[in-house]
Amino acid sequence: MSEHIVTLGPVRTAGLVASSSLLLAGAAWAVRAGWEVRLAGAGEPASGPPDQGDGRHRTLTSLENGYHLVSSAGGVITVVCAIAFLVWLGRVRGNARLLSGRAPRYSGLWVLLGWVLPVANLWIPRGIVAGAYRDSAGERPLPRAVNVWWGLWLIGTFSGVGLIYRNSTDELIARAYDNVWPLVLSDLALVGAAVAGAMVVRAVTRVQTEREGEDFVRAEAGAHV
Repeated sequence: MSEHIVTLGPVRTAGLVASSSLLLAGAAWAVRAGWEVRLAGAGEPASGPPDQGDGRHRTLTSLENGYHLVSSAGGVITVVCAIAFLVWLGRVRGNARLLSGRAPRYSGLWVLLGWVLPVANLWIPRGIVAGAYRDSAGERPLPRAVNVWWGLWLIGTFSGVGLIYRNSTDELIARAYDNVWPLVLSDLALVGAAVAGAMVVRAVTRVQTEREGEDFVRAEAGAHV
């Protein structure tokens, strides 16, 4: 066995980017919710919904066209946010291993797979984030924001009208005309999840940056000749 002196990886910038992108994504979902309320207030045109069936689509109103643009922009922002969050999570997970001196509960594959595998995505991402905080913060209690973030994320994502949609944008417009509040409440849950998620990112980043500059010993197996 050989020993190497290592230091914590930098997380301050990654944390700032991740928390800022979460807040930006939350703002995008808030705009989307507001646009859905505007659609409901305007009411469905006499010509009916945008998708008229049998592959026929009528010309969109300016308000409907705006909703398409808002939805597309929100989708791009959400992808950027996801990338920034995963980069940050990978870094704090590695630092947490140094700080605690033990391997994380979940292997590195779960940093990605935990979000997409059915059933596992109900708890593993929260477990990775909570584990990174506990391994970094010692005896400090887990911030309440972690459970708030995860609860709102599950509501907003799996409510049937949230982040994982089966409906096209035109179908969502029709739903806004018919019964807007399930859409709005789901969007607002995602807004809350984004804000709470930014608080979680800052909390985990803070406990790790407090120990920047410390040296840690990492034992590695030596090469056999």
